[in-house]
Amino acid sequence: MPLMMSEEGFENDESDYQTLPRARVNQRPRGLGWFLLGGWKVLCGSCCDCLARCCRRRKELKARTVWLGCPEKCEEKYPKNAIKNQKYNIFTFVPGVLYQQFKFFLNLYFLVVACSQFVPSLKIGYLYTYWAPLGFVLAVTIMREAVDEVRRYQRDKEMNSQLYSKLTVRGKIQVKSSDIQVGDLIIVDKNQRIPADMIFLRTSEKNGSCFIRTDQLDGETDWKLKVAVGCTQRLPAVGDLFSISAYVYAQRPQLDIHSFEGNFTREDADPQVHESLSIENTLWASTVVASGTVIGVVIYTGKETRSVLNTSYAKNKVGLLDLELNRLTKALFLAQVVLSVVMVAVQGFVGPWFRNLFRFVVLFSYIIPISLRVNLDMGKSAYGWMIMKDENIPGTVVRTSTIPEELGRLVYLLTDKTGKFPGLRKKSHLYSRCPLISFMLYQHPFWQQTSIKGHCPRFQSLFFIRSVFLYATVHLVC
Repeated sequence: MPLMMSEEGFENDESDYQTLPRARVNQRPRGLGWFLLGGWKVLCGSCCDCLARCCRRRKELKARTVWLGCPEKCEEKYPKNAIKNQKYNIFTFVPGVLYQQFKFFLNLYFLVVACSQFVPSLKIGYLYTYWAPLGFVLAVTIMREAVDEVRRYQRDKEMNSQLYSKLTVRGKIQVKSSDIQVGDLIIVDKNQRIPADMIFLRTSEKNGSCFIRTDQLDGETDWKLKVAVGCTQRLPAVGDLFSISAYVYAQRPQLDIHSFEGNFTREDADPQVHESLSIENTLWASTVVASGTVIGVVIYTGKETRSVLNTSYAKNKVGLLDLELNRLTKALFLAQVVLSVVMVAVQGFVGPWFRNLFRFVVLFSYIIPISLRVNLDMGKSAYGWMIMKDENIPGTVVRTSTIPEELGRLVYLLTDKTGKFPGLRKKSHLYSRCPLISFMLYQHPFWQQTSIKGHCPRFQSLFFIRSVFLYATVHLVC
């Protein structure tokens, strides 16, 4: 169960938490060494973030009044109810991929070496001997990223094309998930995903309540009980929702998925009917109806839903193998520079020795194999394809081909006090298929005196299970 806090709590914690670390970081000297060892990436990233914040116009989220079945009465224009998990668009794809590649020292090194061949005094061989391998590496990387981006687009299109029943004055009509608007009355059947944040109005259950599954929202497998609004649940028929004049006042969109404040008002009654709304009357997007058929009015769509607000911006994932390769490349480059200095020293530093030093660096560039990067990228793509085609784990989807090898490097699993693992439906599968090596308690005097078989409710949620996995069993917990 994730820990959710109010916005005031976030602001207070952030101010208290960041005061001392930021003061210490600002006191560090930043010279040429810091710039060459990675400071340039920090500066470039900061400049890109500042430019994105300046160019992106951020809309202020406000509370709203939503009339039942009347999207045209909305006071403002709300975002489209479309899911988009793509990293790039048609304009940012090539620049974005090139930036992600050249921020690694290996690719940047070969780019500098290839560009040096345009200088006549530094030219050693033919241009194609340097640009062809680099171009092939970039082509393989761009193709791999393009395949991943197309797959994301197809998954988003499949989700946005799901059909739902929409209640209108003339009856039911089928609409796509991406065409749902704030104020629409949507019918969601059993085992169907809720397309947007809604207020629960009616259900086919006689007790006026239903259960939903929220494992895709908060990771909990327990079903949640939701209660319909009493005024709309007591109506004789579904069509009577259009015979009343009612609206829902909803608070502005926020991150907290465990709280909601709002009111339901029916104006045509004498006297007017007012009902307070809470979290029990809500149906958040990305949850699944577990019992009965529900009818709800949409209050938040697209980027304003709870599930999207709690989703961080998609970043490029970098595996440990890539970082280790990058560090190894830097070590080889230092050895290459040392070897070049030795060769220049043997000549006695005569003449234009600095130019000769750079020429020796270019000559020794073959010490760093560019084919290693190509083999690594192609191996990752092949490994991801083999995982998806494995008959022992049907239905497995590799969402990114940049870190499939990381599954074999998992060592620790963290469990909560209930003993449930994230994404694991059948706990028995883990113990029957994963070879447990040992149990390890946190290195603390209290833990060293505590037996694993003992009962300690306070610290029951803070133990680790150290395991060794094959990729055929990791899919159970990832």
